[in-house]
Amino acid sequence: MDGAGQDEPGVHAGGNTARIQVRGLSFRHASRKKQALKNLHFTVEAGERVLVLGASGSGKSTLLAALAGVLGADEGERTGEIVTTGIVGMVMQDPDSQVIAGTVGDDVAFGCENLCIPREEIWPKVRAALDAVGLDCPLDHPTAELSGGQKQRLALAGVIAMGADIIVLDEPTANLDPQGVREVVAALTQVAQRSGATVIVVEHRVETWAKLATRALVLADGVIAADGPVAEVTATHGAMLADQGVWMPGHDPTFPPVEKISATTDNAVTTHELEIGWTRPQAVPPITIPLGASTVITGANGAGKTTLMLTLAGLKKPLAGNIEYHPDITQGLGQDLHEWKSAQLAQRIGYVFQDPEHQFVARTVREELLVGVRQKKLFRAATYTPEDEAKAEEILHRLRLEHLARANPFTLSGGQKRRLSVATALINAPGLLFFDEPTFGQDRSTFIELVSLMRELTNTGTTVISVSHDELFIAAMADQEIRL
Repeated sequence: MDGAGQDEPGVHAGGNTARIQVRGLSFRHASRKKQALKNLHFTVEAGERVLVLGASGSGKSTLLAALAGVLGADEGERTGEIVTTGIVGMVMQDPDSQVIAGTVGDDVAFGCENLCIPREEIWPKVRAALDAVGLDCPLDHPTAELSGGQKQRLALAGVIAMGADIIVLDEPTANLDPQGVREVVAALTQVAQRSGATVIVVEHRVETWAKLATRALVLADGVIAADGPVAEVTATHGAMLADQGVWMPGHDPTFPPVEKISATTDNAVTTHELEIGWTRPQAVPPITIPLGASTVITGANGAGKTTLMLTLAGLKKPLAGNIEYHPDITQGLGQDLHEWKSAQLAQRIGYVFQDPEHQFVARTVREELLVGVRQKKLFRAATYTPEDEAKAEEILHRLRLEHLARANPFTLSGGQKRRLSVATALINAPGLLFFDEPTFGQDRSTFIELVSLMRELTNTGTTVISVSHDELFIAAMADQEIRL
């Protein structure tokens, strides 16, 4: 790292010779019968920019973890070898999993410190990396107060600051607002052009990375289904990519037009002089959530969307003001949700967290779904009815999780975990449901199925409140949009 460029702190001054050779790579996750990767052979030359495509669960994240050297021996059985020259930096699918330090500056500096970069060089690299990804925070800003999208930018800044020769990214824009997506793609493009860094990115949407990527590698069921220049692969294998759920330019799904809610509709939730936040109060304009409709909360990363959702769902106390709920939701209980018992809250209100793992409690995917049934019955059910089990099987099938019914939820891919977390709320289906970024990490097919299932809920009278940056999701689900 001593040869870092003087005019671009945090990146190399050309001459990158990093290369990756994969020879006969296979991997089977512990507790799984089926291999996630099957006898892969390929080479990535220095400076290549590879877009890894494929359906959710096709092995993309497993491959990236192997390339980055973070696929531990205790996680499964691996054969073959990977020969890598150069420093590898990884931005993982779950940004929380790689937040290390308590402040923004220390977190970005961590990689530089581990590479023994001189102290006087570290902080210019840190500031340049934060500017590059558009994370406008003081260096002493607590990382615990960052949103999910801000944490993704933080992780990318750390990789840029350490001057990685090879940058691997697992859906780095999944939780970003549209402006954030453009900024991060532009930042990575600039870093790749100036440093010559090799870039490997997993993504479901071709258009997002089409200008950066020089090569597309398609995984299907753990094997390489196509490999070549992006334009050639998309032109030659369009039908196969569509079957894999890849989002192709000009092939966005269409849904029936959304009918806006009448002003006379009953309100499920009404706020009065509400202030939210963790340490600093944030005043929220008066909010009304129509009963039996779908409301989408939008806004830039860090605007307070998740904090507002947690507050409306009774999982966080307001700093000031109060929230009024419709009698159909409270069902005879008081208006202060914090006085309810946990079982009463679970019966009336459902919540899907931004990080799916925050709500997994069972040993298998199928058991995780049926936990929701017990929640609805106030945990009094010792066994499940045939109807309960039939509903669980239907949801597993529609969300393409039936083959994973006996798998541990924590061993699923990021997209599969997200579908399972949404499914646990769908099977419970209380009167009021909250979803924080319900479609991130989804291929085109599972996106359509998730939106269709959520629309079925509102059609039967359930009130749905979601946070999303996805413009297609907003168009399909926003009976009402609240922008922070």
